[in-house]
Amino acid sequence: MSLRTQRLVYLIAAVVLAAALLWGMSGLPEVGDYQGPYGDVLNAVAVTERHAVNVVAAVTFDYRGVDTLVEEYILFAAVLGVAVLLRAQRDEEERSLDDDVEGRRIRDTSTAVRVIGLALVGLHVVLGLYIVAHGHLSPGGGFQGGVVLATGLLMVYLAGRYVTLRRVSPQALTDAAEAAGAGGYVAVGLLGLAVGGAFLLNVLPLGTPGKLLSAGTIPLINLLVGLEVAGGFVLLLSEFLEQTLIIRGGPDDES
Repeated sequence: MSLRTQRLVYLIAAVVLAAALLWGMSGLPEVGDYQGPYGDVLNAVAVTERHAVNVVAAVTFDYRGVDTLVEEYILFAAVLGVAVLLRAQRDEEERSLDDDVEGRRIRDTSTAVRVIGLALVGLHVVLGLYIVAHGHLSPGGGFQGGVVLATGLLMVYLAGRYVTLRRVSPQALTDAAEAAGAGGYVAVGLLGLAVGGAFLLNVLPLGTPGKLLSAGTIPLINLLVGLEVAGGFVLLLSEFLEQTLIIRGGPDDES
């Protein structure tokens, strides 16, 4: 297929997609036009029933916890797929970071980027832990906090080198964190099944609304999701950087 034909196909697809998006958005209700009673009922009962000030967290990790479990495993499967695609093949070999391979080198970051990156490492880690721990009290939770934690390790790479990132987040530890987060969610669900007779039933003490130790299993699930998301994104980052910086190729590969 020639370049001209590719551009033509792209333009036709872009026009069709844009028209479909505009048609779909034209039927959306006005801002503030809420017709369903679901949210009103949850706002009335969630704090009393689950002691979670953040009603969204109560819905995500309790009332509809099975849906969130499926979403977590979608991310888990996506990370696993990337790791499988980027795995070392039999005819590949790792090369040193100092090898000069044309077209596959990344310039070192500037001093300013390194200083700012180093300053942001601790901030990202603390902020990520705060968002995860307070997911049942304020907007946030395991998904958002996990991404922030992973970004903190990205700052480690920007402030140093890929070797530094590998030292502070070894692959075995990253794999263990992701596996613990994914498996731990199911374990909490089985705990509810064993103790209360229903999968993901909130069986831990609910505590006092507004306190850090409250809402039963919701903070625990938040922590496990944060582990899985952080581990997954760090693993993705490591795989892509490894492919770029630690050049692989067989003896006959000249790329």
